[in-house]
Amino acid sequence: MNISVVGLGKLGAVLAAVAAGRGHHVTGVDIDPAVVNAVNTGVAPVQETGLDDLLARNVERISATTQMESAVACSDITFVVVPTPSKPDGMFSLEFVLPAVRSIASVLRNSTKYHLVVVSSTVMPGAMESSIVPAMEHLSRKKCGLDFGVCYNPEFIALGSVIRDMLNPDMVLIGESDPVSGGILERFYGTLCAGSPPLVRTNFVNAELAKLALNTFVTTKISYANMLAEICERLPGADASTVCAAIGLDSRVGAKYLKGAFGYGGPCFPRDNKAFLALSDHLCVDAALPKATDQINSRQVQRLAGKLLELSPRPESVSILGMSYKPNTHVIEESQGVMLAQHLLHSGVQVVVYDPAAMPAVRSALKGPAYFASTMEECAAASSVLVIATPWEEFKTLHPRHLRTAPPRPLVVDWWRILRPAEFLGTADYLGCGLGMEKVEQNSVCADAAPDLIGEQL
Repeated sequence: MNISVVGLGKLGAVLAAVAAGRGHHVTGVDIDPAVVNAVNTGVAPVQETGLDDLLARNVERISATTQMESAVACSDITFVVVPTPSKPDGMFSLEFVLPAVRSIASVLRNSTKYHLVVVSSTVMPGAMESSIVPAMEHLSRKKCGLDFGVCYNPEFIALGSVIRDMLNPDMVLIGESDPVSGGILERFYGTLCAGSPPLVRTNFVNAELAKLALNTFVTTKISYANMLAEICERLPGADASTVCAAIGLDSRVGAKYLKGAFGYGGPCFPRDNKAFLALSDHLCVDAALPKATDQINSRQVQRLAGKLLELSPRPESVSILGMSYKPNTHVIEESQGVMLAQHLLHSGVQVVVYDPAAMPAVRSALKGPAYFASTMEECAAASSVLVIATPWEEFKTLHPRHLRTAPPRPLVVDWWRILRPAEFLGTADYLGCGLGMEKVEQNSVCADAAPDLIGEQL
């Protein structure tokens, strides 16, 4: 097939490269000439694992332009992958989507062939039916479902593993204007995916809501695990890893995202949860779950910072390993590590930070007396308090010899529990998220707890 992709950002550039890798001829469209030039020379316009190599291997099937008309005219399917920023009320804006689909519709006005337009950008439920399709019909002077087709097809991917996730999705979700459009997109995914993932074809609003609901469900699962970890810390002998692993074995629950560590971050989860809450408020539904999810997530940084200052009052400095919001990406948007660093800086504590990929972004983001280490070892040795805020694979190699040797005794805060605590016995104090202390003081247990529960656990 001949494919055009409008928006060559974190998702669009990968979609273009993956489609080309599967034998399709792809024309990318972007308003940034630097992005267009990068793609035309086989260079990835964004940082993503494996993207440089994939583009370079398929450069003969990929071209890019700033001209929408030529790209749409020479393609059978156009994917719209542009940002949908959050508005002040939490809803997603169509400020980039609508200009894109209007430009496409202007091209379709003079076309005689059936063209499929696929919106992959995340939009609010109702947006396709009430705004996007009417705008296209008005400018094209044609009828959706008869003269051209439209699908809503959000991706379920994670930065750092976008190529893998796109080739091996858990499912493909298609909201279709008509069966012909859905059938064309289904055949396209038959060539794209490595296996045969479940494929859901439905109307627009069900697909729009499913995308938002899935991400919100995952954030709820993360906050539940973090709440569970906090409970474990107050019960002698409790271990969040053991508890989460046990309940994750139940097929009704599942192990993914059930860890009990830091809160969620990144460009999708926080804003999707807020958008779901905004939608619920708009529909006059009391959505207690997304409210609680957001509240639990919002207090994770303060919770850890409080522990640090309690265990090590007035530390000279705190070293933090991991600034990206998750491993294998340079993105620091809504990063818990960055938030922790900024919180400590505001409290008058100097911070030393290191991340394998995110240091350029962190240098611009942090305000205050921060020191930017060039290696994991340099960061670990710089302070008596060391926090692992992002579970990069590299950090699993941390060894007692990397720690600061000068007094006071080092404190290793392994918030993702990726180390072997026994290796640090005699060298440092160890604190892991979700690990119950050896003894529980009577006054450390919530006053509202039932007396028989306190007695049983003590």
